[in-house]
Amino acid sequence: MNATSVDEEFNPSVHVYEPHKVGLPPLRPYFKALWERREFAAEMSRTGIRAANTNTFFGQVWLVLNPLMLAGVYYILVEIISGGGKGDGSARFAHMCGGLFAFYYFSGAMTTAASSVVGGGKLLMNMSFPRMLLPLSALRTAFFRFLPTLIVYAAIHLLMRQPLHWAMLLAPIFLVLLTIFAAGMGMIFAAIQVYFRDTTSFLPYFVRIWLYLSPVLWFAEDAPERFRRFIVYNPLYSLIGGWTDLLVRGNIPDLSMWIGGVLWAAAAALVGALFFMSREREFVVRL
Repeated sequence: MNATSVDEEFNPSVHVYEPHKVGLPPLRPYFKALWERREFAAEMSRTGIRAANTNTFFGQVWLVLNPLMLAGVYYILVEIISGGGKGDGSARFAHMCGGLFAFYYFSGAMTTAASSVVGGGKLLMNMSFPRMLLPLSALRTAFFRFLPTLIVYAAIHLLMRQPLHWAMLLAPIFLVLLTIFAAGMGMIFAAIQVYFRDTTSFLPYFVRIWLYLSPVLWFAEDAPERFRRFIVYNPLYSLIGGWTDLLVRGNIPDLSMWIGGVLWAAAAALVGALFFMSREREFVVRL
């Protein structure tokens, strides 16, 4: 009797994962184990928050101050140095703050998740658990780091005398879609980084270019004419564009933005989860 059959005889709940070429693990037991270990992921997230001092007063102040100062810098560049843009200046500043807070939530979730597997090498070698807990834990950390910025944005919205409209209550829908999209992208980059460690060096430049191509420094309808045909292929055009339209101006986005946001979020989550699960049994060997 081999070792595998002995384990299964005395512990029927043991699942033996074969090498990568076999394919995906059994999905039902996998997601059941993922759900049962959710407290483990939450504790890893809380540990990460404490390690970054983001549960202290000054730690939370910096979480808000960093994107707020960036919004001020970009506002000076757009409004003063480049001669301004369309629309009211106070509306543009509120838009930049709302867009940057959401974008830094997304980029923080994606980049932290990308390094979660490589950074958890010792944990992977000493414990058996669904590896997807690592990027999901990073996503939870990014979300709780994002929450204080919503309070600050509310104050900015009132100071800039932006309208209050019932449509603002729909903005969390795009935040949920952005979160799902960030989870999918985080899982993709987390798996890629196991094979290509230089992804860490490449990702910040990729994120910065993505910022300039997204409706953060400009309103969604202000996209340059020559790029308007291609801008819809940027997932953040729908996700952040819809978020700022609702949150900042109280405008209901076009139907295309709703459809685009749902499709991009669903596609990223599906592709990211399948790609990550199909590779995770090789992680320990690669690390």
